[in-house]
Amino acid sequence: MTIPFAQTLAARFADLPEQLQVAARWISENPQDVALLSMRDQARRAGVQPATMSRLARALGYGGYDALRAQHADALRRNGQGLAATAQRRRPLDANSTEAAAQALLAESADQISYLSSADNLAAIARAAALIASARRVYCLGQRSSYPVAWHFHYAMSLITDRAQLLDGSGATGLDALSHAQPGDVLFVCGVAPYTRAVVEASLQAQANGLQIVTVTDSPLSPLAVQGGCVLISPTESASYLHAMTPAFALADCLAALVARGDDPAVLARLEDLDRQLSARNTYLSEPQKVSI
Repeated sequence: MTIPFAQTLAARFADLPEQLQVAARWISENPQDVALLSMRDQARRAGVQPATMSRLARALGYGGYDALRAQHADALRRNGQGLAATAQRRRPLDANSTEAAAQALLAESADQISYLSSADNLAAIARAAALIASARRVYCLGQRSSYPVAWHFHYAMSLITDRAQLLDGSGATGLDALSHAQPGDVLFVCGVAPYTRAVVEASLQAQANGLQIVTVTDSPLSPLAVQGGCVLISPTESASYLHAMTPAFALADCLAALVARGDDPAVLARLEDLDRQLSARNTYLSEPQKVSI
């Protein structure tokens, strides 16, 4: 079976010379252009010499750049959406009616969720869930647009265990809690481009201190995709100027659900106790309330 380009690149990227890394990043970010453009056009757009593209292909174990292009072309042909559908989604939203624009955005979200179910992703999800389930403590980190994903994962985990801790705090003290982490603990981190410096640095330091890293990010070349960590790729492409975070939320939901298996007596006991506390505080409406106008 042919190893996917992204998987090959992620394993070897750190060892590539700088110019080959530049070419590799461009290929990773423009897979359709790799299949459709000449090598010279690709090199020009990547800002490197054509020979660099050939050297990259050989460094990654391909017979030549034609073999690398052919793999991308095969992947493009297997993609049932086709180029026309992709181009349609990339049209400016204001060129469509509001309903058509909403349909395009939701269709893209559905495609991205479907992507998460690939065999490679499912294997990574299973490994991540196992790491989280066996950890002494799970630290949850995300900032800016990724913060809601980290918070949501922490909230879901807090319903079933007291082992989860959100790295958030006033006065920029949130990361201080990592000083109490021990080897074997897990850092769940979410971050997409543009990457937040503090999150990247905290992830690298946590790994250096012996923590297992479970990362939700947008590319195998992300600076958050630390070597030896468990990396879950969450697509963020969108027809809007805003990047899409729906796949990242789906991954957080999936991981929390896998950790909170319903056949675990300890989980069920904790949920029952939580139900009693919420009921005692009258947290939720017991009956739908009528609204008078």
